[in-house]
Amino acid sequence: MTTRRTRPAPRPPEGTPPPAELARQARAVLADAVRIAHWAAGGTSPGSAPLAAQVRERAAAALGLSPAQVRAGWDRARLAGLIELHGDTARPGWRLRAWDRDDSAVLRGWVALFDAWSLVHASPEGIEATAVAEAVEAVPQVLSLLQLSAGPVTVPALLDLLGQRVAELHEERCEVPYGPQEQPVPAGGRPAELNALLLDWALEGLASVGALTLGEGHATLTPLGNWAVWVKLEQICVAAQSPAGNIEQPAADMLLGCARLTPGPARAEYRAWLAARTVGSAVAELLAVARGEDALLRGLAFEALRVVGAPAEPVVRSVVTEAPLRPYALLWLAEYEGTDPDDAQDVLSREEATWLWVDTAAAVADHGETGLLVRHLDSAVQGTVPALLDEVRAVGHPRTVQVLVALAAAHPDPALAKAVRRAAFQVHNGGV
Repeated sequence: MTTRRTRPAPRPPEGTPPPAELARQARAVLADAVRIAHWAAGGTSPGSAPLAAQVRERAAAALGLSPAQVRAGWDRARLAGLIELHGDTARPGWRLRAWDRDDSAVLRGWVALFDAWSLVHASPEGIEATAVAEAVEAVPQVLSLLQLSAGPVTVPALLDLLGQRVAELHEERCEVPYGPQEQPVPAGGRPAELNALLLDWALEGLASVGALTLGEGHATLTPLGNWAVWVKLEQICVAAQSPAGNIEQPAADMLLGCARLTPGPARAEYRAWLAARTVGSAVAELLAVARGEDALLRGLAFEALRVVGAPAEPVVRSVVTEAPLRPYALLWLAEYEGTDPDDAQDVLSREEATWLWVDTAAAVADHGETGLLVRHLDSAVQGTVPALLDEVRAVGHPRTVQVLVALAAAHPDPALAKAVRRAAFQVHNGGV
């Protein structure tokens, strides 16, 4: 039984092509990327990005493309989840295998590319990273205006909206310009020429992934772009109408709000929360939470990152060297690369699996019921409690003592509880 109100499945705006037609358009946008993905996965691996010049030449000759087209197609294939890199070997992603028969996989691949438009189209040289990030953060409002207008919108109108949104971002951060200014500064707190340059870059980037078309002084969403923006707005509306109201919450509060949801509703909340943010800022916020002390939030942060998909892959791969995050990152990458979730644990070493067991036990001890902590013993890879205690003491997790004390207090077997308390005492006193 549940009191959660259901919402009828929303219908796309009138005139939106059916999914089969949208998928056809997405396949056209990614046609070169699919060809390159097939070539790369066929045994002539181009290795790790960026592509070596000689490999670009070889692919260009084989596919009848220019080296620049090969490089662009390679980047798109990776961002759309068509190929995956395993060391220096390129393998087909699951979307490539499903490309010709699964319209949903095609549309998800294109949306992943759409979300990563700022990675596809290099930002103008000489522009501070902060200004570029602000423009990326303001683009959803620009897209919303284009979607609501249902037709061409002039560049001056889009520029005015971009400036207003940047000004709001500055105000939220209490960044108010002061002192004498060499030239008039608009509401955005910086020269209008910079906003215009960044708007041109954003519109060109969105056009390059097939989200909009550019005319003489105006821009118009393509059917694909219109559908994608509508989907994201719907996700935001769903979250806004949910009892938890997670859409406006910071990552930590959002994750806690989803902690007691079943996997399906939790993923829906994650998608809505992500839709209201740029991919880069959302991934950074989730990883910042994962680096905190709350083990429950660490696990939930990586669950949310699974919803992000391909755009999160480079960042997740980069945190493999961080001990507290390594087991989570390795499992995320294994599942992203197509490993069955039930088999993903095989990628962890014994020590990594033990660390993850302690971290998960800490999450249960902090937020769960005592019965869950006792049952958590069954998930340990060691098979026996003495072996588990030996390896738990050796692994060096900072929450080891608290976990063992909580387990000893919860376990109904007096002899086992005594052994666990003894292990906690030894760890606390530096024993082995």
